[in-house]
Amino acid sequence: MASTQLELFSRPISVDAPPALFPRRDGHPVQPKGVSSSSSARPIQTNKFYSNLYLGSQGQGVWALPYVVWVDQNPLSWGLGVSHSEARQLAFGPEGADPPRYFISPLGIKSLSFGATEFNAGSTITSAQHQEFSVELSLHANRGVFGTETKKITSNLVLGMGFVTARYYDLVPVLNSGVMFLKFEKGVSPRPGVDKWKATLEDRTVWLIYVCPEGRPSLDLKLESNSRIVGDSSFTGYIQTTKVPNAAAEPTIDSTAGAFPLTTILTANYTIEDNVASYQLTHIKYGSNNAGGLLMYALPHHIASFEASTTARLVALDIKLQTPTKGSATAVVANQWRFIEADLPTKYASWLPNDGFGLSDPAVSPVIDAALKKDIRQDFVNGSNIDSMYFAGKALAKYAQLVLVACDVIGDKELTRASVGKLKAAVDRFATNKQKYGLVYETTWKGIVSDAMFRTGDQMTDFGNGNYNDHHFHYGYHIYAAAVIGHIEMVLNGRLDWAERNKAWVNSMIRDVANPSNKDPYFPVSRCFDWWHGHSWAKGVFESGDGKDQESTSEDYNYAYAQRLWGLITGDRAMEGRALLMLSIMKRSFNTYFLLDDQNTVQPPPFIKNKVTGILFENKVDHATYFGLNEEYIHGIHMLPITPVSPYIRQPAFCRQEWMSKFHKRTGSIDSGWKGVLYANVALFEPKESWKFFAQTGFQDKWLDDGATRTWYLVMAAGLLPRQMPQVQVQPGVETEVQPVQQGRTKSKLRVFRWLGEQIRRRREQ
Repeated sequence: MASTQLELFSRPISVDAPPALFPRRDGHPVQPKGVSSSSSARPIQTNKFYSNLYLGSQGQGVWALPYVVWVDQNPLSWGLGVSHSEARQLAFGPEGADPPRYFISPLGIKSLSFGATEFNAGSTITSAQHQEFSVELSLHANRGVFGTETKKITSNLVLGMGFVTARYYDLVPVLNSGVMFLKFEKGVSPRPGVDKWKATLEDRTVWLIYVCPEGRPSLDLKLESNSRIVGDSSFTGYIQTTKVPNAAAEPTIDSTAGAFPLTTILTANYTIEDNVASYQLTHIKYGSNNAGGLLMYALPHHIASFEASTTARLVALDIKLQTPTKGSATAVVANQWRFIEADLPTKYASWLPNDGFGLSDPAVSPVIDAALKKDIRQDFVNGSNIDSMYFAGKALAKYAQLVLVACDVIGDKELTRASVGKLKAAVDRFATNKQKYGLVYETTWKGIVSDAMFRTGDQMTDFGNGNYNDHHFHYGYHIYAAAVIGHIEMVLNGRLDWAERNKAWVNSMIRDVANPSNKDPYFPVSRCFDWWHGHSWAKGVFESGDGKDQESTSEDYNYAYAQRLWGLITGDRAMEGRALLMLSIMKRSFNTYFLLDDQNTVQPPPFIKNKVTGILFENKVDHATYFGLNEEYIHGIHMLPITPVSPYIRQPAFCRQEWMSKFHKRTGSIDSGWKGVLYANVALFEPKESWKFFAQTGFQDKWLDDGATRTWYLVMAAGLLPRQMPQVQVQPGVETEVQPVQQGRTKSKLRVFRWLGEQIRRRREQ
């Protein structure tokens, strides 16, 4: 049978305007600074690495790893500052803590900066070409006098760039250093049209500087003082700098001088039958060099999934530069990186754990049935009538899980029909945008946001949703609930009535979070998920001294899980493929940077004992949450919600280490919903113990957080149980007791419903 290949980013989900049910809202309280009218006519990225350039002071950092750059607005040295810090410069604290609660890379160490004699306090900052992996920054001497096309520096800031490059337009260059120059000498030109200098700083680091004139004679650079290098004339062309990791790296760097990336383009293919995705990051080159390929730096998770052709482009000398929170980046000389992600998580990103096998076994189904009959009596409509998209979404998702259990585990059609009716009524409040704080289409940044911020005046209402914080967290729960309704419709009726009626509502949330194409003029491409970093950034349009951050890995992959299920239900195979590829990449990045196995060699050794990062910023890691320092908070926010995809991301060995290190014999004092989260996570490495906890006679509902039910946690534990399973005796009004018994081989009702759903889907696709 021929393989079916899908290109994942060639077609938009839609190019239609968001549905009229989202009122248009102008006048966002945070306006982008220095963005031209032509650029602002397009969607502007809110959660990418460079948004400090148009927020607040416009002077905070841009983490174009491995370098950090910023606009130094000191009138005496106005220009583009460049910094790079080594691992030895990381600061750990609080003092004496073991393990340290945080580590942070130093800020403001200006190794070099690109300026001009014409720059002063009246100089200005603009940005354009706000793309997924890059932005074009412009520093203007005086737009009022010279206009926008001359007397300026432009710099294409691209993730992974090996050189920081400044293109000068008729300016006299000035290179400043806050570290101070120890030595400055001219080197041997690596090729015609490229002049070379070497600067050794007082900290003994070595920076190479390359001058590439365009259409004019070359430029001579003179050391004017130990902090200032000045050009001998006005210059048009580009100047590049890079830090030298070691002396042996210099010939490789020389061979790549003269060229730099303008941007990076993502493409991907999904081979359905093989369950494999390949993706490419193509760097668009400007200029030329001896090597033919661009000097770029790759993070550890990149290298782990490189195709052989890209692995071969890793520099043999193993040239590395440290990053603040992602370990060492390794030099690659190539114009394209190619990746393979095999064995995508189709069996994990499904409705039930372990595809539901064993859930109708008589050893467990009576306990699940008893819990369901209690939980499903909850008031779905009023229980989700909450003035927060986040908390309402969690409520809807937990109710959807109950309906799913009634349908696919218990197989009670009457109960399923009654409960899915309640679920539809609850979700319809949001699908018709009649919740307490409705959603609006916001026209400045261009996206779907809660109008709570506009009505209350509080930019942090609903965790900053109005400023584009946490959209993947919030909307993922709603998308999941909608997908479950569609699944139930297909099982019961063989058609998608409700799901088809509300498709535009769900797709609008997906477009807001994960629009795949710049052909969609209403949303930025991939607002939240960063295909270079391998995870999402949760922070929206807030200026930040330590860059973007993310607090919850689990709610990040919960979004991708929900997108996969919605794509599955609606037959959008490209949407499915993107979600599966996201999950596969997340598994690598989360287990490299966030979830700290004992064998982790990427994060600093003193920090590994924390087992999870907590909040990972671009510039620091803080073992904390935004709502408290309790260990159950810090770890639990990386666990919830527990779903069938959780064991794919959170590996059993890690989960066991985390439990033994942080919670073994330490949960007695935890008397809240976090207790349930912790024990639900136990199912990922010791499902029998998790089952015992939730099936115990003395179980208390206060151990359930607001997005969970006892029923669902029992289903998760039972679905992951090995052959030895706890036997329970259930009588009306009597709690359960647990003891081990051999698993039987009974036919699951689930298999019948799953088979039926697959047949219906195949007929629909024919």
